[in-house]
Amino acid sequence: MNKKLPDKTVERLSQYRRALMNYQSGGKQHIFSHEIANLLHITAVQVRRDIMLIGYTGTLRQGYDVKELIEIIGKIIDTRDGQKVAVIGIGNLGRAIMGYFSGKRTKLMIVAAFDNNPEKIDKIYAGVQCYHIDQMTDIIRKEGISVAVISVPGEAAAQVAEQLVMAGIRGILNFSPKALNVPTHVYLQEYDMITMLEKIAYFVKKA
Repeated sequence: MNKKLPDKTVERLSQYRRALMNYQSGGKQHIFSHEIANLLHITAVQVRRDIMLIGYTGTLRQGYDVKELIEIIGKIIDTRDGQKVAVIGIGNLGRAIMGYFSGKRTKLMIVAAFDNNPEKIDKIYAGVQCYHIDQMTDIIRKEGISVAVISVPGEAAAQVAEQLVMAGIRGILNFSPKALNVPTHVYLQEYDMITMLEKIAYFVKKA
């Protein structure tokens, strides 16, 4: 598939795959769009639109073949050889991210961690070695790492992002509280926990 999908569609495809894998583990082989929608609390119309967008169709009688749909989504989201990820900042959040992600995906692997705390250097976290942040550029280039997760304090985030871009990183997930600016060739996703909590609080208040 050569056409570029919208950001939100890619997000939902990832969610579909995760839900389908859980569904498949229960021994079920087919699923309807309304069942996927119920699993993810969205509309069946949205599910059908997304799946049609990737060129897959089900049948009226059985719906979608779960195994086939998982494989098709994998071919779209994943790369053939997989991609390597680095985590920068091994505080509580950084360690939690590494622990959560460990073993979840074969085509997306955390292979290096970086910090400036001497007590963390050369230690292993979730099966991944932590290096001094001064080694970041060399390790990223040597390992062919293309994606980075930033979980450092806000005051350090901009400098870290700049180093990552210079090292050749092409995608950044920013968990720091500091909004970042990166070149257009670098895909940036910012996880703003405060905004998300305030959004939830607003709807709780309105309820």
